[in-house]
This record gives sequence, C-alpha cells and structure tokens, in this order.
Amino acid sequence: MYKKVYLEITNNCNLNCSFCIKNNRDKKFITMDEYKIVLDKLKDYTKYLYFHVSGEPLLHPNINDLINLASSNFQINITTNGYLIKRIKDNHNIRQINISLHSFSNKYNITLESYMEDIFDVIDSLKKDTYFSLRFWVNNEFNSKIIEMINDRYNVNLELQTGFKITDNVFVSVNKEFIWPDLNNDYYNEDGTCYALKDHIGILVNGDVVPCCLDANGVIKLGNIYEDDLNEIINGDRYKKMLEGFKNNKKCEELCKKCNFLE
Repeated sequence: MYKKVYLEITNNCNLNCSFCIKNNRDKKFITMDEYKIVLDKLKDYTKYLYFHVSGEPLLHPNINDLINLASSNFQINITTNGYLIKRIKDNHNIRQINISLHSFSNKYNITLESYMEDIFDVIDSLKKDTYFSLRFWVNNEFNSKIIEMINDRYNVNLELQTGFKITDNVFVSVNKEFIWPDLNNDYYNEDGTCYALKDHIGILVNGDVVPCCLDANGVIKLGNIYEDDLNEIINGDRYKKMLEGFKNNKKCEELCKKCNFLE
C-alpha cells in the first residue's frame, strides 16, 4: 500500500508561474473511461489520491464528478492555485485542499481581494469536512498582504516564518523554494534517499507511471497504467533498481541526481 498516489487529471494550467517547471507534454484532460480504469487499478494500492503533478486540477470540466466517483474508495486531496476554487464550493467529498497562495499575481485580471474572498468563502463552506493548507512556498511580493488578510479574517497573529493553525481544519504551511529536478539544471548529487516508490508514485494524465510528483515531464517512465498491471511495474527492473538505490542512499537515475527536494 502506498501512503498516497499523485494522479494528474490534467496537465493544462490557467497560470504561467515563473517558479513552475515548464510542462513540455501534449495537453490533455483525463476522460471518465480512463479515470475508471485508473481507479480500478489503484484500489488495492492506496486509500489516498492527490490530484497533483502539473496542471491545475480545477480546470477539469468534470472535476466534481471525478471527486465524487472516487470518494467511495479513496480519500481525495487537491492542490490548486486557488483561482478556480469556487468550482468545488459545494463538494464535501474532499479530504484536503492545498492552496498555493504564492501563485497570486496581478497579471491575471483579478484583484487580490477578490481572489482571497473566493478562497475564504470556500473555506467557510467546506472546513467542517475538509482540511485546508494555505501554502507559502515561494517568495511573492503579495505574501505579506495575504498574511495580513488572513490575520484580519480569522483574528490571528500569523507570522510568515512558521506554520500556523488558523482555526479548526485550516492551517498555514511555510516552506522554502526548491530546485525543480531537471536534466539541465546545475544541481548534482549522487547520494541521497527519497520517499518515492516506497511512499508514493505518480501517474501522469497520459497514463505514464513516474516515481513522484516532481517528475512533471515524465523523464522516468516506469510503465503505463493503461497498458500495464501495476504489480508488473512495481516488479520491473527500473523500479527495483531505484528503490534499492534509495535504501542505500544512492540515486541511480540522472533526474534524481538533479533533485534537492529533501535537502
């Protein structure tokens, strides 16, 4: 059993953030038929689905149908930039929503006040049944103002340096920006372990199975969920070699050597 599986329901995005790695794959939305295949193949491998690799999951035209269909067997978690948050205002079948508040920019024709009011509205609507993680993982010129708005809304005294519980089921997550693993970046380290493969895997919208949510361009393709049985992928040579390397604090894939996420 995996602690979680990252499932990319679309690699389309409504933003173009400078801190995100650029998605070079063909743009696609998962179909309902494809989605049912994935759910069936994952039912014995995890209880937690995370709609996240690249792309904005709330762009999917059937987002609430996807959530509701899976909710009988899986706990659904969503990572979003928050711009389309009201599309799920009335859906109580979501375990957790992670909102990347550092995504806000004034170039997208919405005011910060409107952006945050939509988010506050959905939090108030769903927080009884859903956890919210308000993320500040990247330096952004609007972060201080957003913190001020959160403090005013919930009568707290949050500082950006630390994580914080705002109210029941609503938290702030503060992290530092990491280097996206990329074969062309300047970072390199052959030593290191990872939670990938023992804790989680990722499935891209075209069905390719990858080790983690940071392989946004599918460099380490371990198989394809539509073509292969997941057990066959787990017992494949590439999968087993990576897992054994991590156990011995060694990275065997070039992309992993270019990743500093756990450092």
